[in-house]
Amino acid sequence: MLLDVTKNLLEGFAVSCQIFGGTLVFGIPLGLLVAFGSMNRWAPFKRTVKAEGRFASVLRSFKPIAFIVRVFIWIIRGTPLLLQLIVIFFGAAILIGHAVFDRVTAAIVTFSINYACYFAVIFRGGIEAVPKGQFEAGLVLGMTRAQIFTKVTLLQLIKRIMPAMSNEIITLVKDTALARIIGVTEIIYYGYRYVTAQALIWPLFYTGVFFLAFVGALTLLFAYIERKLDYIKIL
Repeated sequence: MLLDVTKNLLEGFAVSCQIFGGTLVFGIPLGLLVAFGSMNRWAPFKRTVKAEGRFASVLRSFKPIAFIVRVFIWIIRGTPLLLQLIVIFFGAAILIGHAVFDRVTAAIVTFSINYACYFAVIFRGGIEAVPKGQFEAGLVLGMTRAQIFTKVTLLQLIKRIMPAMSNEIITLVKDTALARIIGVTEIIYYGYRYVTAQALIWPLFYTGVFFLAFVGALTLLFAYIERKLDYIKIL
């Protein structure tokens, strides 16, 4: 019995790992783009508004790209991931008239968008924490903005955000269980099926062993990465 349960739970856990891996592959780059969007300084009315007063001051400082991106982040962070799964999988199908994504793909898309917004806030905090003097020094040395980011900012950014990122990534492992709301056959789905079909509760608790093992491995990995980054001195 234990062998059969383990085999079924491993199948479900493979799906959970697929969602986890897909979210990191797409969510981290998307999060970086969202972070840059939220920091965009383009202000179309900065030089065109000549009037004085509070409204004119607000209009001159208005940054539409940053505003739109930050509203998007607010919406995603302010609504439950469970609701977002339902909207992206069922809502898109209702609007178009047929399924847009299969269940696993819909879960990966939803998780990627959701976690990208959380990652973006972490990235923005890490980037803004790097002293501006280092950016200015890079310009004086003749470096391009891309060179300054990759050679000066990036390593410091990674070191600063590693604790927060590791926490979010570990949370992601557990959040993959929410995908069962749209019928994804992840590990909790298999564990709960034993409860409903055979009135066995222990397979559901057994799923915790898989999560604990995975989170333990990630914890060791992040601890190793942080030790490797110790040589970077943050000013």
